[in-house]
Amino acid sequence: MKRVVVIAVVLAVVMAALIARKIQAQNEALEGPSSGSAVVETEGVDLAAKLSARVIEVLDEGTTVSAGDVVVTLDCAEPEAVRDEAKARLVTARANADSARLSAKAAMQQTSAAHASIQAAQAQAGAVAVQQEVAEREAKRLASMGEHATVSRRDQARAAADGLQQQARGARATERVRRSQAVVANAQAKSASSQADAAGSTVVATEALLRRAEVTVDECRIVTPRAGVIERAYFEVGELATPGVVVARVVDPSFVRATFYIPNTEVDAAKVGASVTVVADALDEQNFDGVVRRVGLEPEFTPRNVQTRTDRDRLVFPVEVRIPNEQRRLRAGMPVTVTLSGAAP
Repeated sequence: MKRVVVIAVVLAVVMAALIARKIQAQNEALEGPSSGSAVVETEGVDLAAKLSARVIEVLDEGTTVSAGDVVVTLDCAEPEAVRDEAKARLVTARANADSARLSAKAAMQQTSAAHASIQAAQAQAGAVAVQQEVAEREAKRLASMGEHATVSRRDQARAAADGLQQQARGARATERVRRSQAVVANAQAKSASSQADAAGSTVVATEALLRRAEVTVDECRIVTPRAGVIERAYFEVGELATPGVVVARVVDPSFVRATFYIPNTEVDAAKVGASVTVVADALDEQNFDGVVRRVGLEPEFTPRNVQTRTDRDRLVFPVEVRIPNEQRRLRAGMPVTVTLSGAAP
């Protein structure tokens, strides 16, 4: 009986010690800096196809690449044919545009020449009209002199006046012809100018088609926008890639990230730019330094009905940290413990 009592007492003492220890640990955790468990994630970019084509070349997984390197090459026979056709059309369109511009220039020159001819005809008609008026006055003057003027002089004056009258009529007729020619020249110039504008528009449209074809050809070579390592290649040579489908993933192992969660009561302790300490279980609890990159604006785990203070304290906010990993010891999937170790600068 005494032995049972002793055992019970010992168990009670042990349980009390364990409870006290747990309470102490909880108090220390509450009083200590905010921390939480997380899993290491890599920073990377997914490369997707923008057109439907077969894969003809892909780099192996684990290959180190630089920004701008081609990771996946697609079959580009059809887009290249469209591009070459657009180039040929552009050459023709530019030649037509040059010819149209020359025709328009010649038409404008003809218009200018027609207007100059009108002015010359007007000047000639004016000069003949003046001469006709003088000759008519002279003929009338001689006719009024009667016998004092010889018949031959009167006849010569009348003949000269009549001849100049015919010349004046001819000059006016020439002027009308020149005006008609100018109207035709103006119409031809406008038509040639319109044709030149249309040819220029065709060049612009063909240039746009060529740029579009070149963009499509460029999309046959899927490049990485950042340096890193090819983590996954999802397609093999000969497989058909479709628009929007991820064909490869490139990660930057020199930096990794992890997301841990802190309670609602400790969210003020997490600031963007604050330093953290990351402990990796698989690496003999080695410490790594990191920086808070993002603090969630809304809790990710929210009870349906938040009614009490206890329920509100259960709200947790995600905190994402970025960790330098130049030696590449931290790998995706490793569990770590993240602790806030300093305030934001």
